[in-house]
Amino acid sequence: MTEVPTLVMVIDDDPDCLEALSDALALRGYRVVTAINGCEALVALETGPKPALILLDLMMPVMDGWRFLDERNRRPSLTAIPVALLSGERDLDQRARGLGVAKTIQKPVGLDALLSAVQQLVGGPS
Repeated sequence: MTEVPTLVMVIDDDPDCLEALSDALALRGYRVVTAINGCEALVALETGPKPALILLDLMMPVMDGWRFLDERNRRPSLTAIPVALLSGERDLDQRARGLGVAKTIQKPVGLDALLSAVQQLVGGPS
């Protein structure tokens, strides 16, 4: 039986950032699902397979990352999924931990830092 690669959800409204993060993860063997805002992500999480990790941008239209976290925390089926914040904002750790965030990653994120954080939170791609 073939092992299914680990699924990671990337939520970011910047198409270049979304593509770069997705490509980097896919090249390392992860499966990737994307969303361009928190609202789209919640729909995908409710209707599709659950990822092992969510990489979440904060500043997005429609539903930003903070509101997404509030909504996620109201849904018991989603609270077990670790979330890593991707943001250029500084000093987010305390507020993020209060919302159940597993890790904050400073933007612009380097490939090594991203892959290290993903590996730390969910292990390898399969």
